[in-house]
Amino acid sequence: MLKKVLIANRGEIALRVLRACKKLGIQTVCVHSECDRELMHLRFADQTVCIGPNHPGQSYLHIPAIISAAEVSGADAIYPGYGFLSENATFADRVAKSGYVFIGPPAKVIDTMGNKVAAIETMKKLGVPVVPGSEGVLGEDMARNKSIAEKTGYPVIVKARAGGGGRGMRVVYNEAELPETLNITRLEARNAFGDGAVYMEKFFERPRHVEIQILADNHGNVAHLGERDCSMQRRHQKVVEEAPAPGIDRKEVNAIAERCAAACREMGYRGAGTFEFLYQDGEFFFIEMNTRVQVEHPVTELITGVDIVAEQLRIAGDLPLSFRQEDVRFSGHAFECRINAEDPTTFMPSPGVISNYHFPGGPGVRIDSHIYNGYRVPPYYDSLIGKLLAHGVNRDEAIMRMRQALEETYVDGIATNVELHYRIFQDTGFCAGGQSNHYLETMLGLR
Repeated sequence: MLKKVLIANRGEIALRVLRACKKLGIQTVCVHSECDRELMHLRFADQTVCIGPNHPGQSYLHIPAIISAAEVSGADAIYPGYGFLSENATFADRVAKSGYVFIGPPAKVIDTMGNKVAAIETMKKLGVPVVPGSEGVLGEDMARNKSIAEKTGYPVIVKARAGGGGRGMRVVYNEAELPETLNITRLEARNAFGDGAVYMEKFFERPRHVEIQILADNHGNVAHLGERDCSMQRRHQKVVEEAPAPGIDRKEVNAIAERCAAACREMGYRGAGTFEFLYQDGEFFFIEMNTRVQVEHPVTELITGVDIVAEQLRIAGDLPLSFRQEDVRFSGHAFECRINAEDPTTFMPSPGVISNYHFPGGPGVRIDSHIYNGYRVPPYYDSLIGKLLAHGVNRDEAIMRMRQALEETYVDGIATNVELHYRIFQDTGFCAGGQSNHYLETMLGLR
C-alpha cells in the first residue's frame, strides 16, 4: 500500500480523497494556492504545501510546483482528482519520470483517450459502438466536409478534438450553416484548448447521456459498476445525475458494460475510468472516455457499496481490486445534485463569503462538501461547493428524500442553484424518468 499521497486538487474532491486515505492508513499531503490556505481539509492533512498564487496556471495547473511539493513532503504518489491536471498526459508522464506513482492510468492511455478522434478510433477497433460521423479530423476541403455531413445526415455536431467541459461544440442543422460553424468552432477550440482541430458526429435529437463506471487493476482484474444517467444537462454541463438509468433493460446495460471492460483489458487500462455514451432507441454510441474519477462517482458508491476512491488508491499501490465482478450487487436508486455558487436563473457565478449554512441529514442522505461558516468562495475556480445525494430503495423514494434534503439545505451570503434543483425534482417529466439530454434546457425555456 502507498505510504503518503499528495492530493493535487482542492475543494470537495480533495476532502473526499483525504478521507479515503485516512480509511486506508495512508498519510496525506494537501497542496493549496494562496487564497485556499483556509480550506477546511487542510486542517485534517498530515502536511500542507502552498504551491503558488491564486491563478490556477500558477498553482493547481503548475506542474513543477506540484512535483516540487511531492519532493519536499516525501510523498510517494500523487492523486489528481478531477479537473485541473487530472487528464493531462504530460503531467502523468512527468509524475512517473520523477519517481512518483501517478494515481490513474498510464500517460499513453490518457493521451489516446484525451484525443477524442483517437479515442473513437480506438473504441471502434475494440468493438465498442461509436457515433456515426467523420471518423477523423475535418480538413479544409469544404466540399468534402459537406459530403461527410450529408452522408452522416443533418443535424450534425462539430466538436473540438481536445474539447471538454461542454466547450468546443456546435450543432449544424443544414449545409448553409456548416462553413461558418466550422470556422467558429475551430477558433473556439484553439483559444480554449490550444488545438483547433475539429471533427463531426451525428447529432441525435433525443439522446440520453449514459455512462459506465469501470475499475481495473494491475493484475488483470477489470470490473464494471453499472451505469449512471447524466442526461439532466445545461449547455453540455451535468446538473443532476442518477443511478441506475431508468427504463433501460439490464441486459442492454450488462452487454455494453462487458464490452467496456473488455476494451480496458485490451488497452492495458489501470484505475478508475468512465465510458460515456449517447443512448437512443435501444442503442449505445460511444462519445468519450474520462480517465479519472467522475464528479458523480458517489451515486455509484451508494448503489454498490464500493468505495471507488479507495479502490483507486489500492490499485495505485499495486494491490488487486477488493472485489470481483460477481461480488457486485446493485441496491436501490441514488441521485446527485451539484450545488454550485451561482444564480439559479442566470447561472452567473456567485463568489463571496458564506455567512451561514445548513446541510440536511437523515436516512439515505449524503453530502460531500468542503464549505463552512465564514468560508469565502473564490472567483478563480469552478463554482461547485458541494454534492447533495439521496438514496432510496427505489427511484420514487430517492426522489422524495432528495426533495426533503433540498428543502433543508440553506446557504446564506451567496447565491446557489438549490432552487433550480428543487424545481427539477418537482417536475413531472423528470420524475417520470428517461428524459433526453435536451429536456432540462427545454424545461428552462433555453431551447
